Amino acid sequence: MNEMLSRKIIYVFNPISGTKRKDALLKKIETATKEKNLHFEFLIANQKGDYEILKRKIKQEKITDIIIVGGDGTVNQVTGALRNSNVRFGIIPAGSGNGLAYTAGIPKNTNRALQMIFNHESKKTDAFLINNYYACVLSGLGFDATVAHKFAELPKRGLRTYIQQSVLHFFKAKTYRFEIITDNYSFFTDAYFISIANSNQFGNNVTIAPKAKLNDGLLDIVIVQKMHKVKLAFAVLKQIRGNNKLQYLTKENSGKAIFYFQIAALTIRNLNNAPLHIDGDPCKTADEFKIEILKDCFELIRP
Repeated sequence: MNEMLSRKIIYVFNPISGTKRKDALLKKIETATKEKNLHFEFLIANQKGDYEILKRKIKQEKITDIIIVGGDGTVNQVTGALRNSNVRFGIIPAGSGNGLAYTAGIPKNTNRALQMIFNHESKKTDAFLINNYYACVLSGLGFDATVAHKFAELPKRGLRTYIQQSVLHFFKAKTYRFEIITDNYSFFTDAYFISIANSNQFGNNVTIAPKAKLNDGLLDIVIVQKMHKVKLAFAVLKQIRGNNKLQYLTKENSGKAIFYFQIAALTIRNLNNAPLHIDGDPCKTADEFKIEILKDCFELIRP
């Protein structure tokens, strides 16, 4: 049987992600999929993350593809719930940041994203655990988590709102005390924020971990340490531009303004109760975080 004709697609969409209504977007997806003569249907993303019914549906109806129409929060929720369901995942970017999609090379343009879904193979993609909470994009402690918490409370989403909140809280930003523990080395740091990255960016092509790859079995850790606020802005900009090289876990490197390294697992002791976000969504913080990579966690349709 022709592989295209044997595919069964479920589009899982988040009606409140991003800033635009989804009616026109869903109509465009419907038209393009019908032109390919593919079996498909739409399902609304479950806001509580309960996908047990969908798991059974995948098994009973031999669904082959779950295509996520939404942002990083929806990608996290759906891939996390269904990663053991023997399906391929695709993404049509429709969120505020779309960090995983852009890292994977998935176009923002809906028609181009659909053509990639129809014509490309899937590739194994990593994810990671933070105290047994699933993550697949970028998570963090400190300043960026504060922004994520405030952003989630606002009725209006989108890049402009996120930038406004980032600038507002930048001037009030404080450092938090952490202990970083690995198998071979540990140290204390006062840091504005720590990013734990599988993707290379926060979203909107704002790159914080330029060397991150989606299937290298490593997490990119970016620690923005205590420094003068004027220096802080330039140091973060330098990191975003990709000017900082990866460093080794040594005492000499741990004193740098921005400490950037790769590792498969680590523990972070959160000594000042810094806030946490997981893939852009605010989460309850903890005194300690055990973090580990999930190598080849799911199949993602991408170049």
